[in-house]
Amino acid sequence: MSFPFLTALVLLPVAGALAVALVPRRAERTQKLLALAFTTAAFALSLVMLSGFQSRAGMQFEASRPWIPAYGISYHVGVDGLSVWLVILTTFLTPLALLGSWSSIHERVREFNIFMLLLEAGMVGVFVALDLFLFYIFWEAMLIPMYFLIGIWGHERRIYAAIKFFIYTFAGSALMMVAFIVLYRAAGLRSFDLAVLASQPVNPGLQMWLFAAFALAFAVKVPMFPFHTWLPDAHVEAPTAGSVLLAGVLLKMGTYGFLRLALPLFPVAAVRFAPLIAVLAVIGILYGALVSLVQPNLKKLVAYSSVAHLGFVMLGVAAMTTTAVVGAVYQMLNHGISTGALFFLVGMLHDRRHTFLISEYGGLKAVMPWFSAVFLLVCFSSIAVPGFNGFIGEFLILLGSWTTPYARGPVLVTAASIGVILAAGYILWMVQRVLYGEVTNPENQRLRDLSVREAAVIVPLVALALFMGIASPLFTHTIEPSVAALVTQFHAAGR
Repeated sequence: MSFPFLTALVLLPVAGALAVALVPRRAERTQKLLALAFTTAAFALSLVMLSGFQSRAGMQFEASRPWIPAYGISYHVGVDGLSVWLVILTTFLTPLALLGSWSSIHERVREFNIFMLLLEAGMVGVFVALDLFLFYIFWEAMLIPMYFLIGIWGHERRIYAAIKFFIYTFAGSALMMVAFIVLYRAAGLRSFDLAVLASQPVNPGLQMWLFAAFALAFAVKVPMFPFHTWLPDAHVEAPTAGSVLLAGVLLKMGTYGFLRLALPLFPVAAVRFAPLIAVLAVIGILYGALVSLVQPNLKKLVAYSSVAHLGFVMLGVAAMTTTAVVGAVYQMLNHGISTGALFFLVGMLHDRRHTFLISEYGGLKAVMPWFSAVFLLVCFSSIAVPGFNGFIGEFLILLGSWTTPYARGPVLVTAASIGVILAAGYILWMVQRVLYGEVTNPENQRLRDLSVREAAVIVPLVALALFMGIASPLFTHTIEPSVAALVTQFHAAGR
């Protein structure tokens, strides 16, 4: 029997949370070290798992055990090319988020580390679950720690943002749960196993309603336009660690849900909805970019940029060509790296000045040269400059979407390309106002440059952004077989 990597990756953070809970409240440094040790161990274990992952279609490292046999519910987990890198992204960003918050969390430190560990367990669980009931358990489980992270350690309007985040996500989850039950009853297979349900065709008329319920739940999580309004509030009010994991991992659960659940289960409905999804994706690209152009708040600008970036991912998903979907999966990883790094950098500025207003900065290049150099590189990654990771993902999405059989590909690609230009506009204008010009505010003249701890957080992200831009075949080679199998299955069932 092979080692149960996926079960261990879920349980290791939970064990870490229990260990932190047993540490005396006053021993804050021990709590931090213990949480960091468990998350680092989870990352190391995920790398060991990755070393044994094979570039082929089909699930790997599967584990399946009956859980509630009377209702066909099982503990069934596994990874393939769609999910393995998202698991790695989760285990990679979590220890960085803890290290990045080392000196910024001063109250209820033990509880903060416990919620971070439980959040990691829930996020990994979503990406490995292959039973609909298990998927829903993990989907809801990670909602609770994020609610408390925003509501307790957030900024001035944290309670409002936390409640809004919870209501939006929970409302979508409720629809998804109803759809699960209807699908279970309609299939008549007495099983919640994803592979079993996907093998049983669902009545096309019922597919439309079930796909709509799934799509709404996932669209809220992405978030797609016009279901995005919770995101800016949640990002601005969340602590830095919360923003990093929210942008880096949680938003990917929506796009992943479309690929893992909605498309294989309801291919006929997906074909009919594809033009609408593609149009909303392009609207999100342009809307997110235009709103970012006029943002006076640095963190909110980065938040709205996520609406635009995830619009590209959804455009690739709706295109349902192998090239576009590979680009979409790769862009999920790229966004997690580049936007996660931007939120880290914005958080570092806030720790020094306690403001997100762009007008409060200016001329930081002369005061914080190392910070400015890293900030500029991360911005290049965000706007998809060739040589950085973002370029590969967006290029594949646009290339694959041009030939989509489900929508007017050339029109959509042309409109989405305008979003690329706008992204360069709002990012570079932000860079100009924050880094260049005269240091007009006296408080900015005394700002310290990157510390060793901050460099340990941000340098790996910058290095990875460059590496993924140069060595992208190392990643896409493992993604493509699973994507090709999904696209082939989708086209065959959707005819």
